[in-house]
Amino acid sequence: MNDTFLGIIALVGAYLIGSVDFAVHVSRRMGIDIYEHGSGNPGTSNVFRTLGKKAAAAVLLGDLLKGLVAAALGALLAGPTVGFACAFAATVGHVAPIWHHFRGGRGVATAIGGAIWLEPILGVILALAWVTVVVGTKTASVASLGAMALYVPVFLFAGHRGWSILWAALTAALVIWRHKDNIVRIVSRSENRVTS
Repeated sequence: MNDTFLGIIALVGAYLIGSVDFAVHVSRRMGIDIYEHGSGNPGTSNVFRTLGKKAAAAVLLGDLLKGLVAAALGALLAGPTVGFACAFAATVGHVAPIWHHFRGGRGVATAIGGAIWLEPILGVILALAWVTVVVGTKTASVASLGAMALYVPVFLFAGHRGWSILWAALTAALVIWRHKDNIVRIVSRSENRVTS
């Protein structure tokens, strides 16, 4: 098989992996439809507010892993640039999951999971910084927007250029766009805080 065909397979696989919404599955196992509780967003923060720390930790880990697995799939099948493209595809899957009527979350954990595969040390630092800001500010959206602001610079610092950076920029832009309502609330000082 040639690299183009492998790349297409990897991208489709990454999107399908990203479409597995752990917030939906974890909450359903606990007898809850996450779309009908809290903010209605199928993400870690809403699960934390609705179902507590353990459920939120399971969702966070699942969302990180699907970004990591998707990036690994692309990189191993067709090279590092396709790994970046697959991190983007998985994030698209999280945001617009085919398995859940295209009603997805905001994508930050999936994007960071991809970064952990693509640049392990810097990816883990980015993840820890995100968690630190969440704990410090009690506002997940502030941490998420900060992480996405650093997403491209992290990869530039690591020496990536060209198409890899373009895919990274698209990933960060998608996650930031999904936070547009949060940005409005942050500016108006009415953003939801992370409390269970």
